[in-house]
Amino acid sequence: MARKKKTTLSDNSSKKTNAYIAGSGEVVEEQITDTLVTNYMPYAVSVIVSRALPEIDGFKPSHRKLLYTMYKMGLLTGNKTKSANIVGQTMKLNPHGDQAIYETMVRLARGNEALLHPYVESKGNFGKAYSRDMAYAAPRYTEAKLDPICAELFRDIDKDTVDFVPNYDNETTEPTLFPTTFPNILVNNNMGIAVSMASNVCSFNLKEVCEAAIGLIKDPNFNISSVMQGPDFPGGGFIVYDEAEMEKIFRTGRGSVRVRSKYSYDPEDHCIEITEIPPTTTIEQIKDKIVELAKNGKLRDINYIRDESDLSGLKIAIDIKKNTDPDKLMKKLFKMTTLEDSFSCNFNILIAGYPKVMGVYEILEEWTAFRRLCVERRVSFELGKKKDKLHLLKGLGKILLDIDKAVKIVRETEEEAMVVPNLMIGFGIDEIQAEYVAEIRLRHLNREYILKRISETEQLEKDIAEMESVLADRKKIYDIIISELKNVIKEYAQPRKTMFAYPDDSDEEEEENDTPDYAVNIFLSKEGYFKKITPQSLRMSGEQKLKEGDYVLYSSESTNRAELLFFTDKAQVYKSSASVFPDTKASAMGDFVPVKLGFDEGESLHSMVETTDYEGFLVFIYENGKAAKVPLSEYQTKTNRRKLTGAYSDKSPLVKVFSVKENAFVALLTDSGRFIVFNTALIPPKNSRSTQGVQCMRLKSGVKLNNAWVVKDEELERYEKHIVKNIPVVGFIPKDDPGQMEWK
Repeated sequence: MARKKKTTLSDNSSKKTNAYIAGSGEVVEEQITDTLVTNYMPYAVSVIVSRALPEIDGFKPSHRKLLYTMYKMGLLTGNKTKSANIVGQTMKLNPHGDQAIYETMVRLARGNEALLHPYVESKGNFGKAYSRDMAYAAPRYTEAKLDPICAELFRDIDKDTVDFVPNYDNETTEPTLFPTTFPNILVNNNMGIAVSMASNVCSFNLKEVCEAAIGLIKDPNFNISSVMQGPDFPGGGFIVYDEAEMEKIFRTGRGSVRVRSKYSYDPEDHCIEITEIPPTTTIEQIKDKIVELAKNGKLRDINYIRDESDLSGLKIAIDIKKNTDPDKLMKKLFKMTTLEDSFSCNFNILIAGYPKVMGVYEILEEWTAFRRLCVERRVSFELGKKKDKLHLLKGLGKILLDIDKAVKIVRETEEEAMVVPNLMIGFGIDEIQAEYVAEIRLRHLNREYILKRISETEQLEKDIAEMESVLADRKKIYDIIISELKNVIKEYAQPRKTMFAYPDDSDEEEEENDTPDYAVNIFLSKEGYFKKITPQSLRMSGEQKLKEGDYVLYSSESTNRAELLFFTDKAQVYKSSASVFPDTKASAMGDFVPVKLGFDEGESLHSMVETTDYEGFLVFIYENGKAAKVPLSEYQTKTNRRKLTGAYSDKSPLVKVFSVKENAFVALLTDSGRFIVFNTALIPPKNSRSTQGVQCMRLKSGVKLNNAWVVKDEELERYEKHIVKNIPVVGFIPKDDPGQMEWK
């Protein structure tokens, strides 16, 4: 890379630069972008190619180094050995530390239950993939060996089926890929995060994957959906089947599947038992969320939840109230917790060193091409061995013509170095054949032995001819691959663990509101304290407890299902419901709303509106004499948003806000004593929450509208003289003594 001109640290360049000290001690300047490319790009490429993404054999380098070490240790057929021993041996190939190696082994182990077909047969505590807190034991306590299915990973690895490269210190070699006899990349899940890209491959049933591969080999237009139904997760559960999304995953390698937990209900103990959960969650995450919902009053039908997982497997027990419908409760839990969760597919795989996102179709095609090359290399290797053996036996056949002559040549040769040349001359054979003859033991220099060995020649010639025909005919290569796939199905196939649930109409229906519905009395004080009191408790109570100087701003007879809108002085509204607040007594202070709902710093409560159906209008009265009418439905949200900005106009301070079903008479009073009563029908409704409204009273400079209230029907006769039919107006100064009028 070309360096920039020599400079000093005091130079002021318009471009961002990086200064470094050259070997001569001078300060040299280079552009920051060059430094980033030089230092960061090699790291990024290394993470993508050599660490995070799986290759077509289904493994990352860390997996491959561990499993190959175990294979070389004889752990495919031998007894288990301490995990610490395996970890130590693996460091000859993987120098990144024993802890990282052991964590890799844990995930590959049968005891961890993270894989559909584990590669490591384990003994001891290897933790559980479905538990966040269940830690695995140290490697000095656990033991492991290779699972029998690994025989398919290493089959014929010593027959030049894959390339080998030197390890990091050139002391030994390791394979670049495993010659796996089945599409392992799709059989076990694999997740990795690289730089600027990631991979998340879900697992599929072994039998289904092999049958799909066979189908595509026989017919490139084969529809794999006829044999592959969808992913098969090691933790079981149910996939909520979506045919279009599944086809998208098969074709593109991207998409998501919804996985639902499996549960059963014990009516005697009123207990729901969850035994299978999605692969994207843990027991602790589910428990924490259910406890949180119960504390917030959103799940009132649950008495207790506990983790009953043991050696027999996962189990979450939920004790529910006697009259609770378990199926309805579980539907609610599926929507509110990770008992139903989405698995996002991103089949990003390294092909010839380059990352590529592929669908299942393309992955199977790439694996077939890879496996075809492995089989061709194996056949070529075996062909070479048989040709070499045939060559030796043909030389041995010539010795059969005169064994005594061969013995005489060896016996009469004075120098050992001349034995091979003399045999070559005496029988007309080449050096390799002569070396072979010269190494035959004396006890084998008999006619029976030589005839027995030569009898193999005919079979060797047949085998060589067959192998050459295989290499010349790709169809025969595919027949071998298909035969191996069928053998894998026969030996290792297992029933699906993840079943399918098909959405019905009830899944699409709006969630039924099962919040307990009962009468309550609602109280809100000026300082922002909220109380919800049942009528029975209110009848038995004394006076309302309030802070000194505080008073009840709002009270009403309502229901526990009422929706509450708390308007603040910052033109925001916080949405909640009466059910969120606990039942209390008049003698209690109540909940402080700004803290309960998490108001912004410096934000204060202005007023509250309650509704059960979001029908009607909100009428906003401002200090500048304007009023706005907004449909209450504008504050209804389909999502769980609890804070809405721009809840009303902030051009003038808000005096009051009312909720009216149709239209109502509203009284306005200024600080100068002028007063009017008008019907809200005079205000045109606006669908914008932040509308400034229309002028209702004309105010002189310095005059403010400081009070407003809804006039009850029985009071209309009293205010009849002050009702106006048009707005805006200046207003009246009442002839009656204001002290005798019930100003609100």
